[in-house]
Amino acid sequence: MFRKVLSAGFLVRALHAALTWAVTLVLFLYRTDLRQSEEHGEFLQPIAFLLLVLCSMLLYFITSLMDPGYVTFDDELKVSQSNHCVWDDKEQMVPVIQKAQRLRRCGYCMVQQPMRSKHCQSCQHCVRRYDHHCPWIENCVGERNHRFFMLYLMVQLTVLLWAFHIAWSGFCTEPEWKDWLRVNMFLLLAFIIISICTVVVMLLLVSHLYLVSSNTTTWEFMSRHRISYLKHCSSEENPFDQGILGNLWMFFCVCKTVAWERIYFRENDELV
Repeated sequence: MFRKVLSAGFLVRALHAALTWAVTLVLFLYRTDLRQSEEHGEFLQPIAFLLLVLCSMLLYFITSLMDPGYVTFDDELKVSQSNHCVWDDKEQMVPVIQKAQRLRRCGYCMVQQPMRSKHCQSCQHCVRRYDHHCPWIENCVGERNHRFFMLYLMVQLTVLLWAFHIAWSGFCTEPEWKDWLRVNMFLLLAFIIISICTVVVMLLLVSHLYLVSSNTTTWEFMSRHRISYLKHCSSEENPFDQGILGNLWMFFCVCKTVAWERIYFRENDELV
């Protein structure tokens, strides 16, 4: 029990929550736009900001705690039964090396890996449509929680940009820089944290939007030359690409498990 309480995941989530509420508290304690709105009896802006922070925290914990798409032994039987007829029809058309990819087993957990899955050393599980292991949520980003991760980044960026404006409005002017630093010390620290987080979250969001729009994962983008089902493709070829609108629709609106083997081999069959 004590180990679970002091686990890396618990400490990271506790740090995130503590940092978020500490910065929020500073924004309310100094004479920022939020504080001035309260003093004038206008509570719409403070309540809206708090609700947005709560929404960001909720999405963070959902993304951090939910199953990212772990592959289990029970999945093998379901996939085998649902795809049996499809593979029988393609047996003469698909090269042996592609069939071997479909039957590949993980050398760590010994489960049959669906296409686009990868074993995560940190989580000790194979994850469907593995994107990356995020240390800030202490969880993998995979097929089931990737869209929640994107929604979290969007809401978090909105909160940070708003907090940046609020923090800027709270700085007091003083004749001496030492007096200014003494008066604005905690607000300046919160402003620096907000600025750094804003840059990081913005870069993450832009890069992931690009990858999502092209139906590519971070792992596939970074390790393309080492992935068996992609290393024979050219640098501009993506067998899973459905067009920008199709990729966005599949990512944000399709909530069921996708059989990527069917899409992959259909693309290859069109070339035969």
